[in-house]
Amino acid sequence: MSEDLTVQTPHGPAHVQLTPGDRGLLVLGPGASGSVKAGDLAVALRAAAERGLATALVTPPYSVAGKRVPPRGPVADEDWVAVVSAVRERFPNGPLITGGRSFGARVACHTAAEVGADAVLCLAFPTHPPGRPDKSRQAELDAVTVPALVVTGASDPFGNPTGSATTRVEVVPGDHGLKKDLPGIGTLIGSWLDERLG
Repeated sequence: MSEDLTVQTPHGPAHVQLTPGDRGLLVLGPGASGSVKAGDLAVALRAAAERGLATALVTPPYSVAGKRVPPRGPVADEDWVAVVSAVRERFPNGPLITGGRSFGARVACHTAAEVGADAVLCLAFPTHPPGRPDKSRQAELDAVTVPALVVTGASDPFGNPTGSATTRVEVVPGDHGLKKDLPGIGTLIGSWLDERLG
């Protein structure tokens, strides 16, 4: 049974859709538009819930306020930390896995150490702005020291990141929307979650 929660952050209220579980917690944030309706978010949440994890899908304060563009600077990171901390108090058991799609994945990478994440899930991590490979964001992903899974579309105009000893990159058919094979993405995420749960 799901529950809606409002969390006060330093920059306004965030809305959180919670589903209970006792084997860990997956907290996901949306892309820059703030929409939580993306199919890849849905299959990730389903894979986690099927394994007994609590799940939290976050609508950030800027989106709650009706804005379609995220704030610049550390604002989004500060708000994310507040939300993850509040939700973790409700579901303290098992591993904490944070993540999101596109911009939300970047925020999760920036804050992984601060929130104490045990793993990070990145859907459509935007490695660089379209047509600007010289503006790489690979360093944001490289800064994550816990296990990370990146699911990226083979024809994503935002590019495909490089993996590392702790970061697994799975390239799937499709572009930045990751809509071509949602069942396959769900299977990939489920297998990775099984590894995290041991």
